[in-house]
Formats: sequence, C-alpha cells, structure tokens
Amino acid sequence: MRRLPPLTAIEAFVQVARQGSIKAAAEALALSSPALTRRIQALERFVGRPLFERRHQAIALNPDGERLLAEIGPSLDALALAMERATGEAALIRLRLAVLPLFASQRLMPHLGELRALHPELHIDIDTGAHSLARLDEGLDAVIVLATDIDPTLYSRRIDSNKILAIGARDLQDGAARMTDPAQLADATVLLHRDMAETFDYWREAIGMSDLQPAAIDLFDSGQLILDAAAQGLGVAFMHESHLTDAHDERLVQLFDVAVESPYSYWFACRRSALTRRPVRLFHDWLFDKLLVDPPAAVEPVRAGV
Repeated sequence: MRRLPPLTAIEAFVQVARQGSIKAAAEALALSSPALTRRIQALERFVGRPLFERRHQAIALNPDGERLLAEIGPSLDALALAMERATGEAALIRLRLAVLPLFASQRLMPHLGELRALHPELHIDIDTGAHSLARLDEGLDAVIVLATDIDPTLYSRRIDSNKILAIGARDLQDGAARMTDPAQLADATVLLHRDMAETFDYWREAIGMSDLQPAAIDLFDSGQLILDAAAQGLGVAFMHESHLTDAHDERLVQLFDVAVESPYSYWFACRRSALTRRPVRLFHDWLFDKLLVDPPAAVEPVRAGV
C-alpha cells in the first residue's frame, strides 16, 4: 500500500480550500497561521506540485488542487461521519438555506430527493425571502443568490454563467403579430425582474441599439410571474437562457435569435466560518457535484441579487 501523507495535512488542505483563507482555516482548526501553512507545504511536497495560487491577501486552488479536493473531500467527510457514528454523535442536522424561488423550483427541488438519499440526516429549512445576504447573521446558514459578484468577506462560489434572451409568447414568433426585428420593441412592453433591472440595458447595448426605448417597462419581483406574464402576451421578458429552458413551457419562445452574455450569475454564499459546520459543508459539496457549470471564480463586492 502506498504511503499516505499525514491526515492533519489533508485536513488542513481541505479547510483552506473550502474557506479560501489561511486565517479562517487556522481558526477553525485551532492552529496558528504559520503552523497551518507548514501543513499545506508538507502536503504539496508530498504530491510534488503546488495546490494553491498565492495572491495578495488571498489563496485559491489551482487546477491540481481542484482535482485533489474533488477526490479527497468526500472521503474526509465520510471519515468524519464514520467517527461520529462510532462515538454515537451522529444525529439529525439542519441547514437554514435562503434560495431564490425560481432557482428552487427549476433546479433545486427536482434533486433534493437525491440529496436526502445520500444524507438522510440532513434536513433543510428553505427561506425565499428578500435580502438574504444581509441575513446571514440573522438565522441563515447559507444562501443562493443571483448577482454580478459577491462581497469578498464572504465565502462564495459561482454556480453558473448565463446568457440574456428576449423571451415572448409563441404567437410573437409564429403568429400574425410576430416580432422579427428588435426595433419592434419600441412598440412593446419589456418585462424585467427588479433585481436584474440592467438585463435589457446590457442586451440592447450588445446588439448595437443602445438608444432603443420600449413603449413601457414593467417590473416584477418574481421570476415565475415574469415568465407567466410573457406567456400570456403581456410583454417581452429579458431573462436568462436557463430560465427559459428549465421552464419547459411550450407557450414561451426565444425572440430575435440573439443571446447576450449576462453579468448576472447564480452564486452560493455563506460566512467563511460556516463551512466548518457539517450541514453547510454537505450541501455545498453536493450542490457543486450536482450543478456546477463553471469553476470557482474570484469574487468582488456585491452589486445585485434576485
């Protein structure tokens, strides 16, 4: 059997990888930062290559580190759970999660049965209220938000990237009142989510029609209601490609055959210290194993969220 590195070095690596901070990981493990750094360096010597990219006041996994975390993270969690069971400490655990209603209905709820099968001890309280990032210290463990970027004092990881589409009723594509030219939006109502209010601005700028003004703009605070309004012919919705495809609504179609890169993405976020808690860690790892589209990205101050 091949010799293994010290378990303490592996534990240090996983903590730093998940928290993105030497200081936070050291506090979680009750170590000094230099002591934690020595454990990371010992593991890097063992594998024969760096596992992190060191930046000014920040540390992030490199591709080799990402692969190693994906392979050993679940095993370390399984070992911790086995020890809990052996010592009689395993019990029901609860995650208090804030999530956007449309994301919850389209992308989360269809898979929660799989999560329960994997971790029957994990129970989730779901909160769909507004201003979830501000409530991380007020009863929430973690959030899933739609934003351009996230406050760097928080742990965050991008779930996806997306494109902005013009979405309308099928009659606008096939009927007598069909829309084939974006200039026709001058006589139409544009439907926007309050927390994605810049989507139409980005879309018209990207197609070279920055002066295009619709007849009206109606704002909603519910993604599902926007889709319903568009399906009923009340206007043209500017939302993400995933919102259209995951809706599976035959009443809706993409108009104009134009897709523009969106500044908004879905993000998972929590306090850095929260990743040391088992319910947060289990959900985080399952979420990205199941839904991850993009690799982790650097984060910057928050601008918006749905």
